[in-house]
Amino acid sequence: MGERNVDNTSRDERHKEAETSEGVPAPEGPANLIDTDYVIGQDNLATDKLGFSIDLHGKVFTISALVTVFFVVITLALQAEVEPLFNAMRDWLTGNLAWFFLLAGNIFVLLCLVLIVSPLGKVRIGGMHAKPDFSYTGWFAMLFAAGMGIGLMFYGVSEPMSHFGAALGGIDAENGARTDWAPLGAAADDPAAAARLGMAATIYHWGLHPWAIYAVVALALAIFSFNKGLPLTMRSIFYPILGERVWGWPGHIVDILAVFATLFGLATSLGLGASQASAGLSYLFGVPEADATMVLLIMGITAVAIVSILAGVDKGVRRLSEINMILAVLLLLFVILVGPTLLILTGFFQNLGAYVVNLPALSNPFGREDANFTQGWTAFYWAWWISWSPFVGMFIARVSRGRTVREFLTAVLLVPSLVSVLWMTAFGGTAIDQLVGAGFEGVQDAALELQLFVMLGELPLTAITSFVGIVLVVVFFITSSDSGSLVIDTITAGGKVDAPKPQRVFWAIIEGVIAIALLLGGGLIALQAMAVSTGLPFTLVLLVGCYAIVKGLMSEPRG
Repeated sequence: MGERNVDNTSRDERHKEAETSEGVPAPEGPANLIDTDYVIGQDNLATDKLGFSIDLHGKVFTISALVTVFFVVITLALQAEVEPLFNAMRDWLTGNLAWFFLLAGNIFVLLCLVLIVSPLGKVRIGGMHAKPDFSYTGWFAMLFAAGMGIGLMFYGVSEPMSHFGAALGGIDAENGARTDWAPLGAAADDPAAAARLGMAATIYHWGLHPWAIYAVVALALAIFSFNKGLPLTMRSIFYPILGERVWGWPGHIVDILAVFATLFGLATSLGLGASQASAGLSYLFGVPEADATMVLLIMGITAVAIVSILAGVDKGVRRLSEINMILAVLLLLFVILVGPTLLILTGFFQNLGAYVVNLPALSNPFGREDANFTQGWTAFYWAWWISWSPFVGMFIARVSRGRTVREFLTAVLLVPSLVSVLWMTAFGGTAIDQLVGAGFEGVQDAALELQLFVMLGELPLTAITSFVGIVLVVVFFITSSDSGSLVIDTITAGGKVDAPKPQRVFWAIIEGVIAIALLLGGGLIALQAMAVSTGLPFTLVLLVGCYAIVKGLMSEPRG
């Protein structure tokens, strides 16, 4: 692999210079640097003669930017024509390749679990003597806010309600056959069983599998950058396979795929956030729920994200993440205390148990009878998480230096998964109880983006809690845009983590423009189609990366 065992006192001047100028910290204590002549940023175009500074990888940035701008122009110019195309694209990919996405998700989970219990779990990110850069509180806040904040707000009520309704009516009244749109064939006419199955199916989409995807990417990036001295880009993961060729076109293609996946994964989340914020404003203040409202929201929030970008990671993203974590915890506690408290607390353990019991069947990629569930829900989710993984993974890698592999994987897999279980139990369980226990059908009848606010409408302090919900969506939106632009800029700057801020501003604007283009060119279907389309090739990238992770960790000293 071309590695050499070094400690922080014996690094050569080339690596010291690269560390100082490019912002990639040196390993602290023994670590195995990869011995390569490549210096971070050596292929970059850098100038400060344009009135502002630029420092970017010419090929990766140019191809990524031109293709993205072309896509936006075509989508906006041919809105009516592209909508059926997006629809057909999504249906074909999920219909024919659902098994592939499910199988890949299982591989990522198994790899993480094996690493946790293996001796490789003792490897420390950043070298044997590295110390964590953030406290547990700050670390968890950034993990959670960056990972799936908007998704939990959008689907926290709507997904449990959807699966519950599907499970409850999962037997065709005319012929007695099981339907293919309910999870695992359903639990017809048994509300309690349908609720357990619906919650198990929801937790499956928000538990170990998505966080394993994030963890694989984050761990690979962290090890190959902080322990082996390579640029903080996706291409670095492939050094054990490609060797020095990783700095040529094979590596360019990997990084370009990572940029596309990140852009469209982010656009999906930003589009969902905009539609939910628009629905909340309409519900609370009578603001027209129209495309114009969503476009203005995206523009306004992108502007705030740019301010956050200019403030920097520590002052911008971290503070916003911690504020959002506090608001999310307060809203969660409110729902638990004023909602069906005993049902939520007991339901947490019941739902966790239902998830464990049903996990083998839910994660089975072959011979499924619930085809529409696996295609319409699971395949889309896995593609979405995978398309998000360069963004979330790189961000998690940057804030996780100093943790052992075991500590890192345990925290990234278990802590957010358990919080997701509690969140879904509180919000989804309250909505189901409103329907089953009180006969309130408002949530069930509302549009997906409105169901959170209709559920809160049945609880005290509706105006306050609904407003907090809107604020949470907006701030999650801001942190996602801020963090996403940081990650994309790092990739398109050849691995530099301190590239000029105007480049990050450019990508933040592009993210907002893509979200607007997709919303106008097909709405939710267009968002889903592009997430699946970019997630597919990147799934192959991550599967190959699993081998590289193991090989990279095996060469590292263990404490």
